[in-house]
Formats: sequence, structure tokens, C-alpha cells
Amino acid sequence: MEIDYRNKHVLAPMVRVGTLPFRLLAAEYGADITYGEEIIDHKILKCERRVNDVLGTIDILEKGTDCVVFRTCAEERSRVVFQMGTSDAVRALRAAQTVCMDVAAVDINMGCPKSFSISGGMGAALLTKPDLIHDILTTLKRNLDTPVTCKIRLLKSPQDTVELARRIEKTGVSALAVHGRKVADRPRDPAKWSEIADVVAAVSIPVIANGDIFEYEDFERIKVATGASSVMVARGALWNSSIFSPKGKLPWEDVKREYVRKSILWDNDVKSTKHTLKEMIMHYSCLELPEGKAVIKSETLADLAQYYGEDKYYEHINKSRAPSGGSG
Repeated sequence: MEIDYRNKHVLAPMVRVGTLPFRLLAAEYGADITYGEEIIDHKILKCERRVNDVLGTIDILEKGTDCVVFRTCAEERSRVVFQMGTSDAVRALRAAQTVCMDVAAVDINMGCPKSFSISGGMGAALLTKPDLIHDILTTLKRNLDTPVTCKIRLLKSPQDTVELARRIEKTGVSALAVHGRKVADRPRDPAKWSEIADVVAAVSIPVIANGDIFEYEDFERIKVATGASSVMVARGALWNSSIFSPKGKLPWEDVKREYVRKSILWDNDVKSTKHTLKEMIMHYSCLELPEGKAVIKSETLADLAQYYGEDKYYEHINKSRAPSGGSG
């Protein structure tokens, strides 16, 4: 089933943040498409797919362990995009085949500037290898029924970016996300919306514009400025995922509490939940204050539930799972 990439508000892929509870939170507030965090192909190849009857999820687990690498559920099947880091077409295909039946699309990360990506020839390292990009995308397109997309950053010149975008379009991908920053740019550097507009003008596939979306009104502003089909938001959604709500943002406290509830409901890894909460807290406050300290000290989801006043909810959820042998 093909996703329609036009007029969509999209949750960007964010490492250690874009897990199931956070994706469902964003969707509840109005996100149309939600990207998971980037997962490296090597990691997926060491995994197996398992149906989790207790949670009602599909879990991609490291073989022989209960370590969840990717978790999804029927509720998000039509909008979740699995984002992969790769530098090899055959490996990318084998990894994609593990997850493709449970997701709406597979996306190749070509923009991550972090050293763990670039050192493996993945992420932004691909931007200078158009032949390899072509190889990876055409291999996936030929062999998967699932839609394939990719996400890039701006290259040294607008002409270079346009040339790469045209080359990507020829592979038959369903959409192209463009982050309006170059690899060397910092998050505080303004996103270059005009260079995204150059890409939009040069290709006919849907372009998803990404960069500097902090309020609901920014979705329309970047669309007008770039002509892009859809808009993707990262930090704005991390800080308050109700940015997707046309009614306006909800109080930050409510959003954090709802995130904790969803983490409990989907038995999210406590380290991942703590990481996301810390990122939320650091934007509006600081980790030295009581809330930050309480999150850092928490060792279990039960600890977090207690701090955020959700202990009754935690007990209720765990009781409802008890007959099936508890959460695994």
C-alpha cells in the first residue's frame, strides 16, 4: 500500500527518541507519517521478528535475547517509516526484508552527520557517492513491494543538491526528504529553505521539507517558502510533540505525562524513555532541578510512573498483563 506523501505533517527520524511510544504520541497529536529512529542494517541482520501477544506488538529482537531493536504495532502500520543506515545495497535489502511487511515504507538515511554513521560509510557519507546511492535505492525498489524513500542534506552548492535529487528521482523512490542544512552546519544555523525550494522546482516526486519547524504555523510557512509537498519536524516535536495539533500546543507537563503513560503501555526500554524525557526537560528547564534529578535517578518505568503521578496507571497496565505472564 503506497503512502500519499502530499500535504502531510511528518515526524522526523531521531536517534534514541523515535521509538513506538513517541511515534504514537506524535500521531495522536496529528502527525500523519512517523519515522522511527535510524537503525543500522548490520544490527537488523542479527535480529529475528517475533509477535508479542502480551503487548500486541511486532518485535524485531536481537537473536536469542529479549533486546528490542525495533517495535511496532498494527495501530501505526499505515504510517510508520522504518529508517535504515546502510552503505551496501545487498545488505540493505536483506535488512529491509526483515521489517518491510510491518511498516508503511523503508527510508535510507543519507543525511546523518554523526561520526558513527559516517565512519561506516553511511548517513551523510553517501552524499558524495551517487553511484552507491543509485545502487542501494534501485536494489530496494526492484525487490520490495514496500515504498522506498530517502532523506538527504544540502550539498556544497544548490546545483550539486539538485543534481543529486534528480539522480535519486530516477531510481523510482516515492518521496525525498531534504534537511535544509549542510553536513557541517550546526542545529542553531538557520535552515536554508530557499535551497529546498530549488530541489522542489527540479523534481516531480514529493519533497518533504525539514528544518526550523517550531510552531504549528511553521508548517504552512515552509510549504509556502519551498513549494514542498510535505513538512518534517524533529526538534520542535521532541520538545513538545503536540506541535502537530492544529488546536495549538498542549502544556509541556501534559505531554511529558502522556509520553510516560505510552512508555508504560508499550513497555518501552527505560533507558530510551529517560533519554527522551531528559531531552524534553533540557529545552525548557535543566537537569539540575528536582525533575531532572528524579528522571536521572529512576531505574525502572515504575520509578518514572511514581514521579509523574502515574503509579495507578502503571499498576493497572501490569495487572491487565499478569494472566499472560507479565510484560516481556
